[in-house]
Amino acid sequence: MPSLALPARRKVLMQGNEAIVEGAIAAGMRFYAGYPITPSTEIAELASEKLPRDGGRFVQMEDEIASMAAVVGASLAGRKAMTATSGPGFSLKQENLGYALTAEVPCVVVNVQRQGPSTGLPTSPSQGDVMQARYGSHGDYAAIALCPASVGEAYRLAVRAFNLAERFRMPVILLADEIIGHLRESVELPDPSELTVVDRARPTLPPGEHKAYRPGPDGVPVVPDFGTGYRFHVTGLIHGEDGSPTSNPKVVEQAVRRLTTKVTDHIDEIYEAEERDLADADVAVFAYGGTARAARRAVREARAKGLKVGLYRPITLWPFHDERVRAALQGRRAVVVPELNLGQMAREVERVAGAGTKVVRVNKVSGEPLTPGEILAAIEEVF
Repeated sequence: MPSLALPARRKVLMQGNEAIVEGAIAAGMRFYAGYPITPSTEIAELASEKLPRDGGRFVQMEDEIASMAAVVGASLAGRKAMTATSGPGFSLKQENLGYALTAEVPCVVVNVQRQGPSTGLPTSPSQGDVMQARYGSHGDYAAIALCPASVGEAYRLAVRAFNLAERFRMPVILLADEIIGHLRESVELPDPSELTVVDRARPTLPPGEHKAYRPGPDGVPVVPDFGTGYRFHVTGLIHGEDGSPTSNPKVVEQAVRRLTTKVTDHIDEIYEAEERDLADADVAVFAYGGTARAARRAVREARAKGLKVGLYRPITLWPFHDERVRAALQGRRAVVVPELNLGQMAREVERVAGAGTKVVRVNKVSGEPLTPGEILAAIEEVF
């Protein structure tokens, strides 16, 4: 099958939403189902143009719930599959997203956040879905959510989202925001041969001997593709190693716990963050996504004024790495946390920073981005 990836390394002017599609295709995406919703619409538009050219499939579904269901079905049949949405659409996807978590179906869900709640402000930036990305479905589980702060990073994290989904057999959320989704930047895309692309493990035992949901040594099962001769049950009910529903307390306990531990036991493999100028910093700025761009400039301007300030930018929002964040932030005079919400991630920072560190929240929910000046003003207030 011809490759859908871009030609060898080249510099292009690209939008964040476009970069997500290019990265997904480079990672092996061959199925997309979605329902157009701003500010993610360009993702569906570009996927509809590119995927059918060389054997991929694009389906515009009747709604967000069906879109997520189609992605789950395509993945169970062996295809790398993705859907994209924004705020209210992300809410609708949660039921089938939870199904994918329980049935351990690898897929990528992109959420280009917009101001909410409900229909909110359709094309205005927001970071209001941070906690929904972690706790949107019911029950106990661990989530993986990645957050780009540039167009180039949107491409790279699209590849990584697929790799993590395949590696841990679960949905992975690419949590962008409108600032990044609609940002245009010049980026140099890598030669596809330079990319690390992970494919899901396939059974090595013959049908009849393989148990679809028996976890491997790393806690991740090897679930066969539909249509390859393996008979097993797939359900949203808690199940045993053959996939059949069970209420056996011991099996249920192990199954539910494993949905968390297969992530938390590998947190160092999953977690990624950027640190700048923290070595001598009295004050740290904790920022992510589009807001991190304004925070980076605010830190530069503070440094130019002689203020010892550094930046901590989580690229992996979930799982939250308590030890890494604590090591970076504890003991600072203050941590400034700018967010386009009312303080969702600031609560996590307060939890790990320690009683001796003041956490300063800088929040905006007007539908406009935070400016470097607003963040700099908060920095100067704590000196």
